[in-house]
Amino acid sequence: MKKFKMLLSLFLLCLTTMTYAAKVDTLQVASAAMGKTYKAAVVLPNSYAKSKSTFPVMYLLHGAYGHFSDWLKNTPNKKLVQTLSDQYNMIIVMPEGEVFSFYLDSPVNKESQFETFITQEVIQKVDKTYRTISNKSGRVITGLSMGGHGALYLSAKHPDLFCAAGSMSGAVDMSTMLNRDSAAQVVKLMQPVFGDKSGSTEMYEQYAVMNMLDKIKTNKLPLIIDCGVDDFLIEPNRELHRRLVYNKVDHDYTERPGAHTWDYWENSLPYHALFFNKIFLKNQTVAKK
Repeated sequence: MKKFKMLLSLFLLCLTTMTYAAKVDTLQVASAAMGKTYKAAVVLPNSYAKSKSTFPVMYLLHGAYGHFSDWLKNTPNKKLVQTLSDQYNMIIVMPEGEVFSFYLDSPVNKESQFETFITQEVIQKVDKTYRTISNKSGRVITGLSMGGHGALYLSAKHPDLFCAAGSMSGAVDMSTMLNRDSAAQVVKLMQPVFGDKSGSTEMYEQYAVMNMLDKIKTNKLPLIIDCGVDDFLIEPNRELHRRLVYNKVDHDYTERPGAHTWDYWENSLPYHALFFNKIFLKNQTVAKK
C-alpha cells in the first residue's frame, strides 16, 4: 500500500509538471517572397493559456547545417527553451533559416530570401497568431553561429523591428569560412545565396556584420555578444568587439570556456534571456503571470 501511494504521488507530480510546462507549437509560415511554406517552432509560456496578456517575443535563430527545431532537439537539456520561456514569461520563436541562407536576401536567387521571410513574413504571422507585443519594445532577436550573424544583421538593417539583439558564436565575418579546410564545401553550399560569386571574399564582406558598424552605431540597440575561447570564430568576434569599443558602441561582450558546441550554447542562452528580460522590464513589456 505504501509503495502504491509513493507511485501515485510520483505520477501526480509528473502530471503536474507536464500540465504546467511551456507549450510548443509548430507554425506553418507561407512565404510569398519564396513561394514556399516553412515551419517555425513557437514556445508559449505556461501563463499564456491562463491570461489575456500580450507577451514579449524572443526570436531565436539556428545555425548553419541546421533547421528550425535545432534549439529544441540539440541542447543537452531538451527542456532548456521551454524553461526559459516559463522563467521569463516570454514567447520564443524559432523560425526556419535553411542550412546556409545566413538570413540574407540572395541577390541572385528568388528562392532564398530569408531576410524578407524573417522580417516581414514570420513576424507578421506570429503577431497575427498569438497575443504578442507587436512592436519593437517587446521584440528581440538572437541566435548561434549563422544565426548570430543573422540576428545582428537583421537588427542592424531593421532597427524598427527589434529593441535588442544578440549573437552566440556568431559568424560575424563570413569570409572566415573560406579560410577553413571545408572551403570548397562552403562555396558549394553558398551558391544558392551568392551564385557564381560564392567563392568571392568581396561578396561575403558586403554582407558581413563586421562591416555594418555605421548602422549599428546609429541604431543604438542594446547588444549581447559572446563566444567560446576555443571556437574557430573567436578572432572575428574579438575583432567585432574591438571595433564596437573603438566606435563607442555600448554592448555586452563575454568570452567563456568552450568551443562551437551545443554544450556552449546551452550555457550561453540563459544569459541572453536574462539580458533581454531586463530590457523588457525597462520597456515595461513584461507580461503578467
